[in-house]
Amino acid sequence: MNFTNAITKDAISQMPREVFPGRIVLVYNKATLEKALHYLSSLAAIGFDSETRPSFFKKTHYKMSLMQLSGEDICFLVRLNKFKKIPSSLEAFLKNENVKKVGLSLRDDFHGLHRLTNISPGNFIDLQMYVTQFGIEDMSLQKIYAILFGKKISKRERLSNWEAENLTEAQQHYAALDAWACLRIYQFLELSK
Repeated sequence: MNFTNAITKDAISQMPREVFPGRIVLVYNKATLEKALHYLSSLAAIGFDSETRPSFFKKTHYKMSLMQLSGEDICFLVRLNKFKKIPSSLEAFLKNENVKKVGLSLRDDFHGLHRLTNISPGNFIDLQMYVTQFGIEDMSLQKIYAILFGKKISKRERLSNWEAENLTEAQQHYAALDAWACLRIYQFLELSK
């Protein structure tokens, strides 16, 4: 099945806004992380994304602050900046070949991940490559989602401080929506084959 191959920003601006419909769990410690990974390991596929504090100066770079891991009805926001180093259980999950991890523009995420650890992530699907087989030419999450579901994803929180002591409700919903939307796109396209 082929879909509209491109969409304009004006068309997206007229669409209703999408909202993450599930539960959001903030992960600050190893105990919560272990429970999250146990649950996520039981799924066939999850949505994946990450956030890094934006830098507005050329030579200033920050480490990945947040990793979003989403099932259909729950998204775990792993506050990486609250851990001294990336937990070995999270490394093992990212290498786990039994769970598909669906994201967008994964090269950027992998670059940020390699600043924290030397693992080789396993069974990741990059939507930018995946959607081309359906005739979709637009590569942004916002545009792909609008093409398939007729709703817009707000990017208002993208450049916020992901290392803040407490994430705002708006940040949490933005982060969860991005990971969940990746999973939803993948599942929808798989069913349309």
